[in-house]
Amino acid sequence: MVTFLIILLIIVCVALGLFVLIQNPKGGGLAAGAGSSNMFGVQRTGDVLEKGSWILLTLIVVLTLGITTVAKTGGSATAVGNSAIQERLDKTPSPSPIGGALNNSKPAAPAPAADTTKK
Repeated sequence: MVTFLIILLIIVCVALGLFVLIQNPKGGGLAAGAGSSNMFGVQRTGDVLEKGSWILLTLIVVLTLGITTVAKTGGSATAVGNSAIQERLDKTPSPSPIGGALNNSKPAAPAPAADTTKK
């Protein structure tokens, strides 16, 4: 479900980017290269693109909130995964605050005496 919503969000973001690039607020932009056949007229095209931009922006906000809600509630698979991770963390030995060795490891054996005889 989350994957589907993320893919839908990406598609809406790309569409919003295209809507913004096509808009022609002051006679320039990418909409000027559309050719001489202007179906709606300049003013009406601007209105349609502006309304479409607001609709796509609203969709982005709704999809983002939906993804956050679905991801937080998770489901049974997420809860099972979290408990398994917690169990593994509980079984892992913790490091000692001094020396960096593990608490439940054996103390190091003393080093053998150095050979002091000259040869």
